[in-house]
Amino acid sequence: MELDLGVYKHILDNLSEGVYFLDTRRKITYWNKGAQTISGHSGSDVIGKCCSDNILVHIDQNGNPLCENSCPAAQTLCDGQRREAEVYLRHKMGYRLPVRTCIDPIYGSDGEIIGAVELFTDISSSMALRQQVQDLEQMALFDSLTEIGNRRYAQMNLHARFNEKKRYGWDFALLFVDIDNFKPINDRLGHAVGDRVLTMVAKTLASNVRSFDCVCRWGGDEFAVMLVHVNPDALASTAEKLRTLIKSSAFPEHDELIGVTVSIGATLVRDTDSPDALLQRADALMYRSKNEGRDRVTVD
Repeated sequence: MELDLGVYKHILDNLSEGVYFLDTRRKITYWNKGAQTISGHSGSDVIGKCCSDNILVHIDQNGNPLCENSCPAAQTLCDGQRREAEVYLRHKMGYRLPVRTCIDPIYGSDGEIIGAVELFTDISSSMALRQQVQDLEQMALFDSLTEIGNRRYAQMNLHARFNEKKRYGWDFALLFVDIDNFKPINDRLGHAVGDRVLTMVAKTLASNVRSFDCVCRWGGDEFAVMLVHVNPDALASTAEKLRTLIKSSAFPEHDELIGVTVSIGATLVRDTDSPDALLQRADALMYRSKNEGRDRVTVD
């Protein structure tokens, strides 16, 4: 038995949340406009495919894949229990996006489970990010390729954080994030693919920090992230989360999935710091991550 969506389709298509339906074999039978907006995948990309067919590729915060052995939808199809979770989907452009999901079983007239419906919501503060992009464009503080702040904006933000530290005692942290082995990607696949890698990393970073944190392109393949009101444990866990999410990001190109890793240096501001001292320390910590094998976080 299949669910007749006709009477509900107009309503579902106009929801801002993503909604999709699965049959008992986990094949996608319906995909609304909200799902396309959030994920980048159109209905023609996904309908008739399984949710595990390299589409959303859900992972948890630790990078563990959920689509095979820990799929909430598969569990709901088996036991009929409603499930909610915060997971990270892979956008069609390759970057990782945090979403809140809710999965419910669908029952037929005979009381048997005939499928499941999943609703997912972008929880990356996307509206705040869009407003920030508009503000940065107006002030010439915008990196047009990656659509985040540029180096000038990072420097302005850093000085603002130091002023807050001096006036109110508010702590903050600085992360330097550098893409590992970026030059070989440009050399082998061309600058267009390299630009897509830069955008993928930038959007993964910007989508997975709080709206009041700051992510900027420092230059080349290096990014600066400023986190406010964090303690050492939160700094370490956030840096590790960002590393993991970037490692699990990828997009298809030339019959292969293009993914990268990053090396991160992370440090909390000290009472004796100047902006230059903080920048130099974060940079040195990032290079320590490089020298110790790449794809890692070094926190002082």
